Amino acid sequence: MERYDVVMIGAGHNGLVCAAYLLKAGYSVLLLEKRPVPGGAATTEEVLPEDAPGFKFNLCAIDHEFIHLGPVVEELELTKYGLEYLFCDPVVFCPHPDGRYFLGHRSLEQTCAEIAQFSPRDAQKYAEFTDYWLRTIRAMSPMFNAPPRSLLDIAGNFNPSKLKDLVSVVGGTNKAMDFVRTMLSSAEDLLNEWFDSEILKAPLARLAAEMGVPPSQKNLGIGTIMMALRHEPGMARPKGGTGALTQALVNLVQAKGGTILTDQPVKQVLIDNGRAVGVAVANGTEYRATKGVISNIDAQRLFLHLMDAADVQDADPNLRDRLERRIVNNNETILKMDLAMSEPLRFVHHNHRDEYLIGSVLIADSVRHVEIAHADPMLGRVPDADPSLYVVQPTMLDPTMAPDGMHTVWIEFFAPYQIAGLEGTGHNGTGWTDELKHKVGDRIIDKLAEYAPNVKTATIARRVESPAELGERLGALKGNYYHIDMTLEQMVFFRPLPEIANYKTPIDGLFLTGAGTHPGGSISGMPGRNCARVFLQTQHPLTHRWQDASASIKSALKSLRNP
Repeated sequence: MERYDVVMIGAGHNGLVCAAYLLKAGYSVLLLEKRPVPGGAATTEEVLPEDAPGFKFNLCAIDHEFIHLGPVVEELELTKYGLEYLFCDPVVFCPHPDGRYFLGHRSLEQTCAEIAQFSPRDAQKYAEFTDYWLRTIRAMSPMFNAPPRSLLDIAGNFNPSKLKDLVSVVGGTNKAMDFVRTMLSSAEDLLNEWFDSEILKAPLARLAAEMGVPPSQKNLGIGTIMMALRHEPGMARPKGGTGALTQALVNLVQAKGGTILTDQPVKQVLIDNGRAVGVAVANGTEYRATKGVISNIDAQRLFLHLMDAADVQDADPNLRDRLERRIVNNNETILKMDLAMSEPLRFVHHNHRDEYLIGSVLIADSVRHVEIAHADPMLGRVPDADPSLYVVQPTMLDPTMAPDGMHTVWIEFFAPYQIAGLEGTGHNGTGWTDELKHKVGDRIIDKLAEYAPNVKTATIARRVESPAELGERLGALKGNYYHIDMTLEQMVFFRPLPEIANYKTPIDGLFLTGAGTHPGGSISGMPGRNCARVFLQTQHPLTHRWQDASASIKSALKSLRNP
């Protein structure tokens, strides 16, 4: 029986980040990954080897913003292990049905100049709107980069500049109340409050809906922060694809002596006298953990599927019921398409320039168009009559991902996991079949062809993955790649539930990380880093609290000397 200090369930990017910090602290770590490759939702794979050899596809995550709000890349020195980020500019292209288009640059000034061509007022308001959200981002980032209940860690992350931003956003009663009202509003409410032009509101609504809800959803006005992030810190992609981030982390973990085993789905967490002591995998092999077990999968699967009910009951009589009934999953996930192409997309009706294809291409004809795209999945309907799309041509920024002169296309289409009226049929009883997913895929291509007709003639091969297949591949419950919805009542110290929101669980030695923990989904590494800090604090509480306090004081003094 093999023994390690820590056994990690899942080798997604947060699990790898967490493992890297623990290895640097001197602990032995084993990561067990159910798929043939590590990375979870952060992989780049050649999935069409027969029809399109040499084409590399990002199978889920693609655009990275949040990881640049934290210190993970620098602290782990990932560039030494092969990571190179390529920043996008422009960052967004959204063609409008009337021939106009929104083109967003990394530069706020350039973006405002683009907007001024169709609305000088909206250009001015956009500058103010973005400034507000950038100050908010800077004020909130210290909270993202710390466990949600660790006031010492959070305080240590602030410097005079961030404190100034915090005061500018919530300082005084009126500002604080206005901030709360903004958080309680919907993205649609805020966009209508600030802007007049549909050509601007539609792409901002489409980006806001990346939170996984319609623009009209109350309490998620913060979704409109997404475009501001593309100005600062900027939107980037690892050279070689998202999987290059995973590979750099794998290189680091292995260099530090960590072990990663693939094709090893965990079937049970082993509990002895109320303490997590290891795991058993599908083939019956057991791996023992002397210090702790850390789960990179969601809390529902962990406690409801991988643990004996009596063990959970003994630790917390209410936890199973709360996990089953309290956590919200609104049924929205994605149907994913990948195309191998002989040439780039051409937006012939919109004064095409190749630079349009460097960032994200949003097919969002109006706010209503986006609303339907996200409201229908919640009702179990496939919104494919007039699809709204998130499209990326990664090879325009990084030609290494395809053979010379060739290109790939990445398409995200929001769809229901469970189709209403088709319960019990199709893949895993969701209603999704190969025939249906390809019919939807055809409609997606038809819509994209309205803007870039050559998508039909230049496509060499395509891959369509239904929400049911995506959920099974990722091990994501109901296809939710965020683990649980990114709604306000399930964020910060509510994520995934208040009693397990600080990465610790009522089972001694069992910890949580991943997208279902603070600060949530996306490529950031923050849940992994924060979980590692909590784990280390539990192992040597007095030592680490003193180190944290010392680091906080030093950081504050340094900031005062260099404001």
